[in-house]
Amino acid sequence: MRTTPILILLTAIATTSCQDRTEEADARTRTGKAEDTVALSSGSSTRKMAALLAEVARKERMSGDPYFNNARADDLARKVQTASNPQEYALNTIYRIFELVNAGRTVEAISLLEPLMARVEEGKIRMPPQNTLGLYHELAIAYMRLGEQVNCLEGHTAGSCIIPIGPDGRHHDQEGSRKAITVYTRILERIPDDLTARWLMNVAYMTLGEYPGGVPAQWLIPERAFGPLTGFPHFTDVAMRLGLDQMGLSGGGCMEDFNNDGLLDILCSSWSLRDQIHLFLANGDGSFTDATERSGLTGITGGLNMADADYDNDGLMDVLVLRGAWLTKSEQPVSLLHNLGNGRFEDVTEAAGLLRKYRTQTASWADYDNDGLLDVFVGNESVNGENYPSALFRNNGDGTFTDVSLDMGVRYIGYVKGAAFGDVDNDGDQDLYISDLGGPNHLFLNQGAGGGHRFQEAPQAAGADGPRESFPTWFFDADNDGWLDLFVSAYPLREDATFAAATCASYLGLPFPQETTPRLYLNNGDGTFRDATVGSGLDLPLFTMGCNFGDIDNDGRPDIFLGTGEPDLRSAIPNRMFRGLGNGRFEEVTTAGGFGNIQKGHAISFGDIDNDGDQDIYVVLGGAYEGDTYHNQLYENPGMGNHWTTLFLVGVRCARSAVGARIRVTVAADGGERDIHVRVGTGGSFGCSSIRQEIGLGNADRIMRIEVTWPTTGIVQTWIDVPMDAPLRLTEGDDQFEELVLPVLELKAAAAMTTDHRHTMHPHRMAQ
Repeated sequence: MRTTPILILLTAIATTSCQDRTEEADARTRTGKAEDTVALSSGSSTRKMAALLAEVARKERMSGDPYFNNARADDLARKVQTASNPQEYALNTIYRIFELVNAGRTVEAISLLEPLMARVEEGKIRMPPQNTLGLYHELAIAYMRLGEQVNCLEGHTAGSCIIPIGPDGRHHDQEGSRKAITVYTRILERIPDDLTARWLMNVAYMTLGEYPGGVPAQWLIPERAFGPLTGFPHFTDVAMRLGLDQMGLSGGGCMEDFNNDGLLDILCSSWSLRDQIHLFLANGDGSFTDATERSGLTGITGGLNMADADYDNDGLMDVLVLRGAWLTKSEQPVSLLHNLGNGRFEDVTEAAGLLRKYRTQTASWADYDNDGLLDVFVGNESVNGENYPSALFRNNGDGTFTDVSLDMGVRYIGYVKGAAFGDVDNDGDQDLYISDLGGPNHLFLNQGAGGGHRFQEAPQAAGADGPRESFPTWFFDADNDGWLDLFVSAYPLREDATFAAATCASYLGLPFPQETTPRLYLNNGDGTFRDATVGSGLDLPLFTMGCNFGDIDNDGRPDIFLGTGEPDLRSAIPNRMFRGLGNGRFEEVTTAGGFGNIQKGHAISFGDIDNDGDQDIYVVLGGAYEGDTYHNQLYENPGMGNHWTTLFLVGVRCARSAVGARIRVTVAADGGERDIHVRVGTGGSFGCSSIRQEIGLGNADRIMRIEVTWPTTGIVQTWIDVPMDAPLRLTEGDDQFEELVLPVLELKAAAAMTTDHRHTMHPHRMAQ
């Protein structure tokens, strides 16, 4: 996330640097600052956390952080009233307009912008051309946002905001888009190569149903640029029908069976500490109930991301809520939510030894020391000259954790935005990759039992240290050769261009900054990686926040869903879907599949939510600024006819959820054999897929064998001639598999939703 470039035209924004990334940090950062460890007042642990979050939210509202737009707008209103001269009055009015737009108080902002721009055009107010251009852009995006609020938020449909916008996504109230087109026309008449204006003009015409014919030819983005409309099945967003379209800001999401009834549930968050975390439980008839209140989560708010895991081996998935990322000043703690069963949770952060003031949005669970207990690495952000070292917490086996990051060699200091564990050298020990937004990325190799399970940094991350400004990351077997490959997204903090401009350039076949492309690193099998991005189909400007991988067509090759965007409201760029072709190659199916929503995409979760054998996708949508809310999505998979297996692995000596286990499924197909390689986990570093392993088998004739390499022991266990198209439970040490019976659901609307599920905008986010 970054400050709006328009505002930078008018004020100097201090930049931050995080250069200290070595273990030679000062003693204060080695031991941890005393003020980073907080204590809760008396009462139940969940109520205490709720009280702490409420108090932090109250303090943050007064902090002046750039993401608390309502408070900043109100403060600027007071400054306007007390301005001592015309220049001070004008500047504070302009600043206030920006905050009002970002706060979602769009009509109020427009009421100030329109007369201001009229005076500029009449020559009564003089300002540099670049500043005038910035105000034109702000007026245009205010009109665009007005159209979105009236049509896409209040009048939301399954087709809202999906590029290229079809009939069911068109705006019934056209005022906002038409006025935006007028302003974008003025901008393009003066600066024909303004790609941000060109992109948003085309989007505005789409909302009116006048694309492509109504777009002036010189500014048209041709239909072919978006790829074919056919050739891949269309996925429909059914979240609104099911009551799963929770509206909020950027946040985290988990698709998991939290109450162990065989049905996948949804847990989602929104990063504001005034936004309640929501739990939706599957009812067993294809509908869902908002069970937040009875879950014991009331008052547990915020969370830009979440990472779930069964840390206490009781067979129930627990959740780590991550908070504080991006903020200038942050006192937000993480939350460890212990699953009590029956859809109930308890906040046990303090008792677990994790209650500290982090600035984080990323964590990764793994059993790094092979003792059968899941440990967790929390990646923290060091900003503004303050060091917040990332931390590796060893699971003590009694519900508590110990910070061992210094002893284990991973007390990393940097602007950490993603982290992932994976056994990159197939030696049975989990290695750690860190994605750093402020510099090169790092790979730490686990030295195993002989080395005390300490980590040693691989030089230049073994050939996988880019991009230099990166975000989410994950390990997966992209080329299906049995060795873990690596995906790292790009997120360049450029102040001279918007993400929309680079996206528009790529669609038009124009040059775009190469630092905007992600990296696909293929494993050489010798402890090093090679950059295979060029030619992979992923060498595009893909500004990824939330992202994850799955296998939506059940062909046994991983597919990638990328949630895109930045805080800048002009970053209305589509989320992207890429289908795996094998050998590390991908083809885009965004348009044909109906995935290209232009609202900001965050947590991505893959899972077979209706138990019909194919993966559906839950997407958390929304931005950083207080007014940039949107409805979450659930894309229902229409099915593609390929075979599948769903594996429920149960560890005995290893962690019960078998995180880190390697699976090889060998199938008979096309007169020969084919191997499909999978690693047990929840996917990428921004969004959690189900821990059950849903594996596509393509056109297989039968499953010949399933091999599982169990972590902790390294023992390889084999099951022969198991059935296809069935869920199976495989237990460590048991030579027999268990075929499970799960209800196949027809997704349908619930009879009634609880009162805490809202389909309208929060009152404080829009004033008219």
